[in-house]
Amino acid sequence: MALILSHPLQHRIRWRRLLLVSGVAWLLGGCASQQLASYAAERPALDLKTYFNGRLIAHGMFQDRSGQVVRRFVVEMTGTWNGNQGVLDERFTYSDGKTERRVWRLIDDGNGRYRGTADDVVGEASGQVSGNAFQWRYTLRLPVDGRVYEVQFDDWMYLIDERVMLNRAEMRKFGIRLGEVTLSFTKLDR
Repeated sequence: MALILSHPLQHRIRWRRLLLVSGVAWLLGGCASQQLASYAAERPALDLKTYFNGRLIAHGMFQDRSGQVVRRFVVEMTGTWNGNQGVLDERFTYSDGKTERRVWRLIDDGNGRYRGTADDVVGEASGQVSGNAFQWRYTLRLPVDGRVYEVQFDDWMYLIDERVMLNRAEMRKFGIRLGEVTLSFTKLDR
């Protein structure tokens, strides 16, 4: 004979299962993301105002969700700082010949925290340095085929040595991963 549960008891069991599954998913999701603080002891320590001061060049690519490289580019940059305020002028040249310019206006808030704006950035970007790493988050207005989409970027930059920094940025829209940008920065001025 099968055990027949009353409606309130069935309801409680369903909620417990749902909470258990949600809790496990939350824990696994938390384990999957890296923590900026874990880079605190990494050297060389990144000083954004020193690294992004002067001329730099970056080589990069965009990969779609499947990993296919769909766009390659070179970025020539010039950074200048006056106290806690900086400007990073980026000039992109894509493999198809198209060009683009983004000018970041940056503010050093102290304690490794930075804010920034640019004409194609929605609101304000925010980031923090820890050891050799920098995490930078922002929403970018991205033109695609005559339309403009607001896409969230989660940039992670890692200083390799005094001249080279690697950057990996994940792009998302409505929480869905669209692709990834990879860059290698080289500081030209010492």
